[in-house]
Amino acid sequence: MEDRLYLKNKKRIVIKIGSSSLIHEETGGLDYIKLEKLVRIISDLKNQDKDVVLVSSGAIGVGSKSLGLQKKPKTTSLRQACAAVGQGQLMMVYQRLFYEYHQIAAQVLLTFDVITSQERRHNAVNTFNELLQMDVIPVVNENDTVAIEEVDINFGDNDTLSAIVANMINADLLLLLTDIDGLYTDDPRNNPDATLIPVVERIDDKIKAMAKGAGSGYGTGGMTTKISAAKIAANSGADMLILSGDDIGNLGRALNGESVGTLFKAYKEPNFDVVRYITHKEYLQ
Repeated sequence: MEDRLYLKNKKRIVIKIGSSSLIHEETGGLDYIKLEKLVRIISDLKNQDKDVVLVSSGAIGVGSKSLGLQKKPKTTSLRQACAAVGQGQLMMVYQRLFYEYHQIAAQVLLTFDVITSQERRHNAVNTFNELLQMDVIPVVNENDTVAIEEVDINFGDNDTLSAIVANMINADLLLLLTDIDGLYTDDPRNNPDATLIPVVERIDDKIKAMAKGAGSGYGTGGMTTKISAAKIAANSGADMLILSGDDIGNLGRALNGESVGTLFKAYKEPNFDVVRYITHKEYLQ
């Protein structure tokens, strides 16, 4: 069995939680039980002297619920309006929960132009480092109120964004909480013979082909975007895990070295350029 005990020693961790893991599908309301568990685990990691950044989806969903919309917003302007309402509400929930565990959370909103501009990216990196040095927990999301989908990269429910953040802060571990418990040989919802792949040493064409067949369906990010995130993380020197967000306790199990989800091993490439990778849309290949 794969030895994952070394994950206990990870010091700088990015945790991404997708909208499908935060929101009750039936009602569109926030799942406060999951949120409280997530905050408690992150707070405990902080008490272990680890740096943690949380990349959280959910702003548009929270805004949609608050505005009484019955359907997922389709137009860019309506999505941005929902995000404007929901982002503040979601952040207020996070800050209140983190405060109960004596932690300070800070909102960081990113857009494609921040990531691809050398000066803005440099400023963002400095902000992250300053916050982490002060023991603050950055809570990151794409700035959906100004991002234009036709122009911007499709962050894939923040899968790609979380990997870019891991690259920016030199994280050594990225954890994706999503609506599927790892990479399968085929879509487990349609193929009962599909098997979970526990470890991926290298992302090759075979792995990419599996991703196209074993997509997750509820958030905006399918398995292909998760493989793209793994490629960014691995090339940046960070291991990455895909975990089921149905049970937030998977975070603790993973960080205790238990074999849950799919682990993508880091293989740092000295010449890897994340900006070139996303601007040339190599993430889609």
